[in-house]
Amino acid sequence: MNIFRSLIGKVWQDPNAAEVVKISEGQLFLVRSGTVRSDRECIYNDAMATVRRISNMEHNFQLVVTRVYEEGDQELLEDEEETDEERVFLISEELEFRTGVTEGEPTFVWRDLDGDVDEFYEFVAGGTNGPMRAFFETCMYRAMYERKYKKSADNTTDPELQEFIWQAPTKKIKGKDKAKKKASSSSSAPAEGSQSQPMAPPSSSEPEPVEEASSVVDDLPPAICAARGELYLWHKERGCFTKVEDVEARLVQPVDSGQYDYWLIAVAKNSQILAHRVASEMNHRWAPKVLSLTWNNESSTGEQSSWCIRFTDTEDMEKFQQAFTQAMWETLHQWSWSKAKKEEQAYVMSSTEDVEMVDVENDSDEEDAVAGELDKSDDEEEVEEDIPEDPEDLPPPLAKGERNSQLTVGYKGDRSYVVRGNNIGVFSHTGDDQVKYYSTIAKIASPKGKTFNPKHIMLHDQDTKMVLMNPTDRNSLFSLDIERGKIVEEWKIHEDIQVDNIAPDNKFAQMTPEQTLVGTSHNALFRIDPRVSGTKMVDSQYKQYVAKNKFSGVTTTAKGQLAVASEKGDIRLFDSIGKNAKTALPPLGDPIIGVDVTANGRWIVATTKTYLLLIDTLIGEGRYTGSLGFDRSFPADAKPIPRRLQLRAEHVAYMEHSVAFTPARFNMGENQDENAIVTSTGQFVVAWDFSKVKKGQLDKYEIKKYEDQVVQDNFKFGDDKNIIVALQNNVLAVNKKNLRRPTRASLATPTRHLASRSDIVDSPY
Repeated sequence: MNIFRSLIGKVWQDPNAAEVVKISEGQLFLVRSGTVRSDRECIYNDAMATVRRISNMEHNFQLVVTRVYEEGDQELLEDEEETDEERVFLISEELEFRTGVTEGEPTFVWRDLDGDVDEFYEFVAGGTNGPMRAFFETCMYRAMYERKYKKSADNTTDPELQEFIWQAPTKKIKGKDKAKKKASSSSSAPAEGSQSQPMAPPSSSEPEPVEEASSVVDDLPPAICAARGELYLWHKERGCFTKVEDVEARLVQPVDSGQYDYWLIAVAKNSQILAHRVASEMNHRWAPKVLSLTWNNESSTGEQSSWCIRFTDTEDMEKFQQAFTQAMWETLHQWSWSKAKKEEQAYVMSSTEDVEMVDVENDSDEEDAVAGELDKSDDEEEVEEDIPEDPEDLPPPLAKGERNSQLTVGYKGDRSYVVRGNNIGVFSHTGDDQVKYYSTIAKIASPKGKTFNPKHIMLHDQDTKMVLMNPTDRNSLFSLDIERGKIVEEWKIHEDIQVDNIAPDNKFAQMTPEQTLVGTSHNALFRIDPRVSGTKMVDSQYKQYVAKNKFSGVTTTAKGQLAVASEKGDIRLFDSIGKNAKTALPPLGDPIIGVDVTANGRWIVATTKTYLLLIDTLIGEGRYTGSLGFDRSFPADAKPIPRRLQLRAEHVAYMEHSVAFTPARFNMGENQDENAIVTSTGQFVVAWDFSKVKKGQLDKYEIKKYEDQVVQDNFKFGDDKNIIVALQNNVLAVNKKNLRRPTRASLATPTRHLASRSDIVDSPY
C-alpha cells in the first residue's frame, strides 16, 4: 500500500477541503449471489466516486458514488420529480472495503449494509491509473482510522492502517452477517448520511434537562436483561441527540404489575433515570450498524420526546434486542413467547432487522425548505391568492359538531366522495389538479326511510353506484345510485353473518360492469352477488374459520387474489375464495387496521397504529422459487422478511402527538407501476417513495402539515403525484412534489392556509 503523504497532507489537513479524493470515471454495480434475482445489476453506467468529509462531524467521512450524465441527458430528466443521482455510504470498518479485479478491470468493493447478506457494491474504475487507485484506497483506510479512533490520521504509519485492509475469512463464519461484527466501544457516533447521530452537547451550552418519565417504577426489580450504553435525548432546538449519561439499560418486570407488563429503565450509579413502559406507542427502532435503540415517550402533559441508547458493543445490543422483542411480543399477545412456533419466532425476529437510514435532519434540509418557499412557481403563487368564493359553489352547512369521516376517490367519473354524518359530499377534480365542491348527497337513508351514517363506502359498477355499510345493520349492504343521489336497494347478505369489510372482485373491477364483490366477517371470507335472489352471499364461495380470526381488512390483486388481515396482526394470502389460504404470515402482535396490495400481487402494505408493514410475496427459496405467496406456500423456514416503514423518533418529537396512521395506499392505475405509498397521522400527510423503499431506504418519506386533522388521503386514480386529502373540515388536493423532507421547519410549522376555492373547500357541507 502506497502512502502519498505529501499529496494527502494537502487535502487531509485542510478542513475546508470537502472532497478528499475523487475518481471521475467508472461504473457502479450491485452484486448478488444465491438469489433468484440477477447476480450483477448495473446501477450507474457512468459514475464517479468521491471520499467526502462530513463538515459538521469531525473524523467522519462518506464514500459518495454519483451518477454522471452525458451532455443532453440531464435535460431529459427535468420533468422528473426525483432522480436517483447518488449513493452515500458512511466510511467504516463495517463496509468490508476491498480492492479486486472483475473481467480484467480494477474494482473497489464494499458491503451493502442496507441490503441482504449476499449484496455488495462494486465500483469498476477501469479508466483510472494505478497510482490514483492506490491513493483512493489509502484515503479510505485513513477515513476508517479516524472514525474508529476519533483522532487525525495525519501521523499514521502503514502498519497502523493494515488493520483496515479486509482479509477473507479463513473458515466459514456462522451466525449473522460479518457486517454486524463487534464494534469498538470507543468508535464515534454515526454521522450524517448514515443515521441520526448521538452527539455530545457543546461544552459552552447547558445540558438538556432530562425529562421526567411519564410513569416511574419506584423499586428496581431484577433485570430480565441488562446492557451498558450511553443515554441520549433529542434536543429539539439543536436538532441532535445530546448525551445524558452513561447508563445500564434494563428490561424489567415489576412484581406488582401484570404477567406480561414490561418496562425499559435506565440506571446510572444505582439511581433510576427513566422508566418507560414497553408498548407499540414507543415507536422504537433498532439501528444495528450504530448499535442503538431509539424510541418516543409521551409525558404526562402530552409532550413527545425522543430517546436513544447507544450500546457498548454488538453482543450487548443483540442480546438486549432479542429480550426486548420477546417482551414486546408478549405484551401485545398476552401470551408466552415460548409457546410460539419456531418459524413464527424467526419471522418476528426478522422484522427487527431494520436497515440503517440516512440522516435527513441537517442544515441542507433547512436550506432546501427555505429555497422551496422562495422559488415557488407562478402556478403555486396563483393558487395562494385570495379568490372570493361564489355562494353557489359553497356546500350547504351541516349540523354542528359533524366532521368528515371517510374518503373514496373515483375511478372513471373524476370525482371524490367524502362522508360527513349522514351526508356525502361530491367533489370534482378540476383541470388544474385541484378539487371543487360539486354537490351533496344528503340524508342517506335505507329504502325504508331510516337514516344512518355510513361506516364504509365503496364505488361500484363503473362509478355509477356506491356500496354502503350501515353500522347498525351489519347483515346488509346498501346500494346507492349516484346519479339519483339515493339508496335504491338493500342487499341482505345473510341472517347470521355480519359484514365487517368489503372489497372489489379485483383491483380494477370498479372500472368494469362487474357486479360481485368480496366480503369478510370476523372469521369468514365470502363472495357477494347482488343479482341472486334472496340473501346475496354465494354459498359455494364461502369459507369460515373455526378460530376467532378477527379479520380487519381485505384487498384484491388485478387477478382477484386476496390478502386478508386481522386485528391479531396476521395476514392470509388466497388465490381464490372458498379455499384455504396459500400463505399465512404470523402476527407481530399489533392490530392491522388496513391492507393494500400492488396490482401484480408482489407487494403488500399493512397498516398498524405506529408503523406500516411491507411484505414482498415473492418466494425466494425452495420448490416454488419465483412464485408468489398467493399461488404457493412459503417454505416453513423461509417466510418473507417483513419490513417496517415508520417515522423516526426524532421527527415524532416535533409533531406534538403520538403516531396514529390511517390506512396506507399504493398509487393505483391501469398499466401503471406503483411507485408511492401514502398515509397520514394527525395533521400530517406522509408519502414514501416506493422505488427507494424497495432498495432498502425505508425512511425516504416526505411530509406535509395542515391546520386540521387528516381523516384520510389517497392518490387520484391513474396519477402518482396528485393526492386527494380529506381533513376534518376541508377537502383538498396536493401535489406530491409539495411534500417536504421531514425537518424541524416542515414538521413544527403549520402549512399556510390557502383560501383559493380551487384548492381547499373549507366550508362544512
